[in-house]
Parts: sequence; structure tokens; C-alpha cells
Amino acid sequence: MELILAAFGQHIALALIPVVIGVIVALPLGYLAVRHDWLYQPLITVSGVLYSIPSLALFVALPLIIGTKVLSPLNIIVALAIYTVALMVRSVADALRSVDRNVTQAATAMGYRPLKRLFGVDLPIATPVILAGVRVATVSNISLVSVGAIIGVGGLGALFTRGLQLRFPEPIIVGIVLSVILAAVTDSLIVLAQRYLTPWARLGGRT
Repeated sequence: MELILAAFGQHIALALIPVVIGVIVALPLGYLAVRHDWLYQPLITVSGVLYSIPSLALFVALPLIIGTKVLSPLNIIVALAIYTVALMVRSVADALRSVDRNVTQAATAMGYRPLKRLFGVDLPIATPVILAGVRVATVSNISLVSVGAIIGVGGLGALFTRGLQLRFPEPIIVGIVLSVILAAVTDSLIVLAQRYLTPWARLGGRT
């Protein structure tokens, strides 16, 4: 039981910390992609290339690139943060682009400067689309963390490798069930956060 709880706690940290880091990095990058049209395609292209890198290859290569130990959890966090940024840059940019131009022009006419308009108008309207990207990134990270078990750091993935080594299916089943539960719970929490942050969306859906 202690092994399961430790693996579960590690899995949560390894999956969710990169989401927070990735969103923080992706928000300004997505804004720049919208603010400066010439940056949009290069940023989207680079993001696509980064997201296409196989996770195991990135986990193995990172210690050589950033100088960490092979078994350091930092490798998983950095790798998944890269994937999150790669996924979220497009989500943020497309979300901001989807804001009605009439709304942004009205805000500008009312004296909103670019940053004030971003936080007061653009981001609130774009929140549902951005959080949809966060949901995908979170569930993806929860899945990818288990791959780290191959290099000795994988949260619930440790139960998979342990079950395979001992030829004992129970740890594998427990790991799968807990991974699914974690993904479902975090996804539900993000949906609840979206409803709280965008109450007007619910009101609009009732009309």
C-alpha cells in the first residue's frame, strides 16, 4: 500500500507540475503569435516539431542536454513541460484569435491598452478554448508519466514494471485503474474550473 500511495503521489506531481509550467510559458508565446502575425507560423511549426519527438527519446536525451542525473524526476518534468508548451501555444494563439474583432475594437475604443485588453477582455473570452487545451495536455501528461518507469522514474508506471518483472498482474491492474481515475478526476476539476471562471457561458447556453 505504501508503494502504491508513493507512486500515486509521484505520478500526480510529475504530471501536473509540467502543466502549470507549460501554461505559464505558453500564454505569452501564444499572445506574441497573435500580436505579431509573422511569429505565428514559426511558433506553430516549432511547437509541432517538439510535440512529435517520441517521449522515451526525450526522457533519455534530456540528462545529456541539461546535465541532470538519469534517474532525476526533473527529466520527466522538463520533458512534459516541453510537450505542454508545444500543445498549448497553438491552443492559446487560436483561442485569442477566435475573440470577436468587434469586441476587441470596442475595448480599444473604450481606452483599453493592449495588456489591459488582454487580461480584461481577450483572455476571459478565450478561457474555454484555452482550458480545452489544458484538459488535453493534462490527460496526455498523466499517460506519458508512466513511460518514465522505463528509466526508473514513472509514478504509477513503476507498478507496471514491477508487475511485469514479478509476472504478477495485480500491480499492473491497480496502476491502470489509478491512472484512469486520476485522469477522470483532474479532467472533471478543470471542467468545474471552467464553469466557475466563465459563468456567462452557462447563462448563454440556457437561452
